[in-house]
Amino acid sequence: MVERTLPDPAPTPLGEVQALVDGGDMDCGSGLLLLITRAMRRLEPGQLLGVRSAEASVVTDLPAWAGLVGHDVVGEVAESAGGPWWFAVSKAGKADKAGKLVEAVTVFTRGERTPVGRRLWLYTNFDCNLACGYCCAESSPKATARRFDPDVAAAVFEEFAAQGGREVFFTGGEPFMHPRLGALIAAAAGLERTVLTNGMIFARGTRRETLENLDRDVVLQISLDSATPELHDRQRGAGSWSRALDGITLARSLGFRVRVAATLYDEDPRGVDALHRRLDDAGIAVPDRVIRPVAQEGFADQGVHVSLDTLEPEPTLTADGAWWHPVAVTDPHLRIADAPLPLAEVFGVVRDTLAVQDAAARSGREVFRCA
Repeated sequence: MVERTLPDPAPTPLGEVQALVDGGDMDCGSGLLLLITRAMRRLEPGQLLGVRSAEASVVTDLPAWAGLVGHDVVGEVAESAGGPWWFAVSKAGKADKAGKLVEAVTVFTRGERTPVGRRLWLYTNFDCNLACGYCCAESSPKATARRFDPDVAAAVFEEFAAQGGREVFFTGGEPFMHPRLGALIAAAAGLERTVLTNGMIFARGTRRETLENLDRDVVLQISLDSATPELHDRQRGAGSWSRALDGITLARSLGFRVRVAATLYDEDPRGVDALHRRLDDAGIAVPDRVIRPVAQEGFADQGVHVSLDTLEPEPTLTADGAWWHPVAVTDPHLRIADAPLPLAEVFGVVRDTLAVQDAAARSGREVFRCA
């Protein structure tokens, strides 16, 4: 195992770095993180640490650790299919003019922990008119519909409201492909309701009727990834950007509150600034804008790594089960029940899991005395 701080930027398969750690076959729990942490302390904010590892678990664990402490894995390459792997890690933060470290800035929307029991997600269906390359739910025109039964939804929402629940988010798939979407949403009357949609298919026919018949306290969250068509269409399909804009315009003209959500693989300050300017022109309020990263789930082969230990729970129901979070409905490790009811059991599993995690965090390090 080698740690080197370099007087000048040194070449690696990922480009030049300011320091280098070769972890050999160590994993993150057996000393590699100590080497990396020590090397990071000697770097300035924004400088790069090169990490080489022959241990496969580091491919998953290193990005998760970096995300927890605020560093950014900006590059990864393998020497072969079985490793070793190289990583370029950018040190968190930046320095002001006086050289003082200031908090790293991100374009992604930050949030706070939502108390378990306040919010509930429901997948209305899994089929979709699009096949986005980063879809965490693996939705597409070819996906099995797995439609949520409105009668089951009515029982869910009755129990949810009785337990003090407040917010329901309907997602998919494309919810407007569910032929009984109106009944699903109506079953949650009295709760704060938001429908996530790509905004492309509710302009005509029975879907237009469904849209117009919705209560106007229902919020529509429409996906728009960029200020111009290039990025959005590359991620979601040719022509989808202009149709999403049409959907935003139609929904607002009918009196709906519209939120806009963008999904990005990478930090893109210039692109996000341009999107904000377009949303200013469209009359979308700043609190009604969400910039979110791609989660490495479903179709996505890159993005933010999520796990039971790193992801705040937002209990999510599908026609055939319950899950820890809406971005993780294709991950069998984050499935918490085999049916959406009873809801009390779903929330109970989440609360019990959090209690164990919190107890472990409070326990601290073991005292191991040698003298």
